[in-house]
Amino acid sequence: MPSDRLILAFDTSAAHCAAALLCGDTVIATRYEEMARGQAERLMPLLEDLLAEAGKSWADLDAIGVGIGPGNFTGIRISVSAARGLALALNIPAVGVSLFDTTMRLSNWAQTAVPAPRGQVYFFDPDKMSDPVLCEATPDGAVALSTDHTPADHTVMMARIGAQRLDQGRDIPRPAPLYLRAADAAPASDPPPVILP
Repeated sequence: MPSDRLILAFDTSAAHCAAALLCGDTVIATRYEEMARGQAERLMPLLEDLLAEAGKSWADLDAIGVGIGPGNFTGIRISVSAARGLALALNIPAVGVSLFDTTMRLSNWAQTAVPAPRGQVYFFDPDKMSDPVLCEATPDGAVALSTDHTPADHTVMMARIGAQRLDQGRDIPRPAPLYLRAADAAPASDPPPVILP
């Protein structure tokens, strides 16, 4: 029965590793660890700990929800690639969910602003725009990503939104990063090596 799906959701789009495990409407377990670096090394052990705490295994999962951003360029890639790899290996669907989606649901507010580097914000108003934008400041009338909700709260909502999308029975595209600005890293300025015959 779709409403009893066991869904694992996780996110590393900011300075954290966060995960939640839901069965239907019931939150079975959540984990949240603040970390500026090391999400790539910590994510899989954290997920395994979460499953063990709940007495579940990878084979018990019916779907995966994953945070697609906006946020840290590398952090988003960590979560999305992990979700896509797990979905492929376990032969289950993976659903990408943005922080705009979770913030709108948690705050019951349509216009949403998510903090971006250098004091900027990512802004989205689904009633007036088709795509989110990068702004210098939070526009009037927008709700900012709230400190009232932890990253674990957002992953619980990612799982709930993922379940709803799966219940709608439509084709779900593979999760893809939601990037609104280029990576801070720049390509090397050294000339490429010369390949000799």
